Amino acid sequence: MNLKNITTATLLTLGLSTAALAAKAIPVGTFNIDGAHSKIGFEIPHLIISTVEGKFSKYEGTFTVDKKIEKSKVEVSIDIDSIDTGVGQRDTHLKSAEFFDAAKYPKMTFNSSKVSQKDDVLTVTGDLKIKDVTKKITMDLKYLGSVKDGYGAEKLAFKGKTKISRKEFGLKWNQAVEAGPVVGDEVEILLALEAAAPKAK
Repeated sequence: MNLKNITTATLLTLGLSTAALAAKAIPVGTFNIDGAHSKIGFEIPHLIISTVEGKFSKYEGTFTVDKKIEKSKVEVSIDIDSIDTGVGQRDTHLKSAEFFDAAKYPKMTFNSSKVSQKDDVLTVTGDLKIKDVTKKITMDLKYLGSVKDGYGAEKLAFKGKTKISRKEFGLKWNQAVEAGPVVGDEVEILLALEAAAPKAK
């Protein structure tokens, strides 16, 4: 092997080592989403020129992290009745049959089918079910790290977002004004999730 080949091999080895170090190792195990320190929110266009923000205050879910990251899973169940946009009348409308129909479909769920990691970002693909419609979506979750809290429980955190079309999930209500539709179609889902390992019994 000549000097040129040695240099090339060395650079390739260094490159692979750097890439391996760049992918943060996520602790293995099952972690329950901590609703007291997480947020599942959304933004949707209103009258074209502005947005309405909201969140769901009741939900549960788990991150099951495997040694082989592609075998990991994310599962979340959201209580539709907990929707909160800061305006009671609007929340009541969103829970009605014209939107989520919370009385008939009380839960929104997500179950992952594929997980991959590049550097500190997990790309999670899975089935999102709203009302009686299930569609595959993909979201990027940035891994923020893990720590032990004051009680010795290991916690990890992710932050991410994705976009969906509400009409594709049967949320079709709208009204037209001079500027256009009152409510836009594209919904941005915003996630800030902290999850904790179950306490040892």
